[in-house]
Amino acid sequence: MEPRPEMAGNLLKTSSLSVRTKLLHQTGLSLYNTSHGFHEEDLKKKLQQFPGGSVDLQKEDSGIGILTLNNPSKMNAFSGVMMLQLLEKVIELENWTEGKGLIVRGAKNTFSSGSDLNAVKALATPEDGMTLCMFMQNTLTRLMRLPLISVALIQGRALGGGAEVTTACDFRLMTADGEIRFVHREMGIVPSWGGGARLVELLGARQALKVLSGALPLDAARALSLGMVEEVLGASDEAGCLQEARAWLGQFTQGPPQVIRALKRSVSSGRELCLEEALQMEKELVGTVWGGPANREAIARKGKFNK
Repeated sequence: MEPRPEMAGNLLKTSSLSVRTKLLHQTGLSLYNTSHGFHEEDLKKKLQQFPGGSVDLQKEDSGIGILTLNNPSKMNAFSGVMMLQLLEKVIELENWTEGKGLIVRGAKNTFSSGSDLNAVKALATPEDGMTLCMFMQNTLTRLMRLPLISVALIQGRALGGGAEVTTACDFRLMTADGEIRFVHREMGIVPSWGGGARLVELLGARQALKVLSGALPLDAARALSLGMVEEVLGASDEAGCLQEARAWLGQFTQGPPQVIRALKRSVSSGRELCLEEALQMEKELVGTVWGGPANREAIARKGKFNK
């Protein structure tokens, strides 16, 4: 069976997908733009005024990316520049066609304490808050929609915005001494990076309301019982935890990038779209892999029902 990329491409162009479906199917598109009163370049100029730390990306030959929040003197809090760099790294990942998986972590055995208060104090008006909200919701939604299977590696504390970042990953792993805490109530605000909505999806409305309104600290045992995390890691040191996370993620990223990426897109569609739209998207994805090299090889091996 020979692959027909031209046919698949034509199908993608001519199908009657809704605007929402097309947004999900394409990379590089954001939730908010100028029609929503969002002027990204203006905010970027403000965020540039608050340097400190970095967001680092390592792309491994295995197809696994390591995204590190690196500002250890402030518990890996996001400076303005780090918020900008996070978007840059997400864009780089969107264009990494060989990528299959992503580990999001913090440097020096701490995940992230959220926003750097220096930036927060300077963005003090409701308008500033909503603009920053739109920027970070754009970035983390694009992170969530990456065609990569992602896992947050939570060592130490994930607080406030840091807790919200963990919810933008497909999975979460945690060390025995880790803690997730949505501290927004204590700061007199609500989650503003999309974490509230994603938490409801993860835990259900009742448990999410308890976690948010109680500002409850979720230790490893509680997070595991709620279904917030997949596993509690045995290692506690930085290198050991990363090695465990790689091994855990490796269970789900075996195979060609095109297949893994199509599977992730299929699940994203099922999560975000109505059934009819998700089925249309599944059909489009079939056209990208059916008759492709991996499919032909599997048929040749007669390995369809064998492992």
